[in-house]
Amino acid sequence: MDVPSSSSVFIGLGSNLGNSRSLLQEAWQTLGQHPDITLHALSSPYRTQPVGMESQHWFINAVGQLNTTLSPEALLDLLLATEQQFGRVRYPERQGYQDRTLDLDLLLYADNIIETTRLILPHPAMHERLFVLIPLAELDRQRTHPVLKKTVGELLAIATEQESQKGKKGIEQVSW
Repeated sequence: MDVPSSSSVFIGLGSNLGNSRSLLQEAWQTLGQHPDITLHALSSPYRTQPVGMESQHWFINAVGQLNTTLSPEALLDLLLATEQQFGRVRYPERQGYQDRTLDLDLLLYADNIIETTRLILPHPAMHERLFVLIPLAELDRQRTHPVLKKTVGELLAIATEQESQKGKKGIEQVSW
């Protein structure tokens, strides 16, 4: 019997409603209870200004690394179900990003490059977002983006320079 090989995966975790730090930790532990997932590491949490939306609620963001035998699509289904379990409500009639109790984004799945109507890997905006790159660099600065062929450290340096030119910061490390 063939045992499916395990893949290294990075997940972005975010919340700006409720007790965000606790929600992220609980969601992370919930993912680890799945029989096809082994948790590897969770970054520090970062308090970040909302990006691409107007909100009075700042986010807590982190990145987690796990290993899984689930397919990318099956893992996406699990992430969406976990968001719902933690009170995530999506309002399809509203345009743009919305406040949320939990957001779980599939950032990298091994070196897979996927583009379907449901899933794009690597995450199409991860290289532009400090709230993803900073905690991702904490876990694996040398990880290479499979499309851009740059390390996370290189992408972070580029994004940091671009944000400093705009005069924006909006991110600070906090504690669990």
